[in-house]
Amino acid sequence: MSSSPSRRVPIQSQKVDAPLTSSATFLVLQIADGADAAATVRDAISGIDDIVKNVGFRDLDAMLSCTVGIGPAAWPRLTARRAPAELHPFAPVVGAAHTAPSTPGDLLFHIRANRQDLVFEFERQLLDALGDAVTVIDETTGFRYFDVRDLLGFVDGTANPVGNAVNDSTLVGAEDGDNVGGSYVVVQKYLHELDQWQSLTTEQQEAIIGRKKADNVELDDAVVGQKSHKTLATIVVDGVEHDILRDNMPFGSPGSSSFGTYFIGYSRYLWVIEKMLENMFIGDPPGAHDRLLDFSKATTGCTFFAPSADFLSSLADEQLPA
Repeated sequence: MSSSPSRRVPIQSQKVDAPLTSSATFLVLQIADGADAAATVRDAISGIDDIVKNVGFRDLDAMLSCTVGIGPAAWPRLTARRAPAELHPFAPVVGAAHTAPSTPGDLLFHIRANRQDLVFEFERQLLDALGDAVTVIDETTGFRYFDVRDLLGFVDGTANPVGNAVNDSTLVGAEDGDNVGGSYVVVQKYLHELDQWQSLTTEQQEAIIGRKKADNVELDDAVVGQKSHKTLATIVVDGVEHDILRDNMPFGSPGSSSFGTYFIGYSRYLWVIEKMLENMFIGDPPGAHDRLLDFSKATTGCTFFAPSADFLSSLADEQLPA
């Protein structure tokens, strides 16, 4: 066990801006029917910090953390508090050429650490606590690829906010007083056609992404015609740019020729991510979709809300109406 001179305790749960790590598991679950299953889930997720401590003490430098997201259908089963103002099921985005599908999910666990064994052990203890109250819908394990690149070869997450802008971009404020400090979360699983992508020239790839491949330098926006992925994913309203925080991870299996990116976006406002997906799949203007989608197919889509740590820890003590 290593010890850190700067840290004495594990990272608190619900830290949306927990450090980027080399490993992560994205676990999407569905809650079984019945009040007993909901009660089991409330007990487990309200005590998520205990599991982080159980596992994370082995190596604090590995920065184990977990963020829990609650889906719109599960919210009234787990708490009597008013639902977040924008929380609703992921709405499919149907474009002329590509679709962002909506898939089931009541709970999201975003488990991060710099050691995969800690991620594994955390997930094992979590699922033991949940037992037959849940069913696993999707379990995806990601990894850091070279210098924070995706499997397409480009640096990912460059547009993330920094400094004080992180909280302003990701955490709900006074506009939704009952849910201050929480964050909307959208997850999507994208599968890449690497052979087709690699058949393009570097210049063609750069034009699609909107950045240089080698040094990540941003390319100028197109004045007319097809816009790049970078431009379509930048949301500006009335001269104000609205950021989100991404912690995307590559995943894959060369043996089964399966390669992809797991997108996870945290935002103060759900509409920002929804507008981003509308630009990508429908196009801006409509019909001029994100050309990255010609090589990267969305296979899942879920919306969650990650409440504050205090909110989460109080769930076990909350009395629900009959």
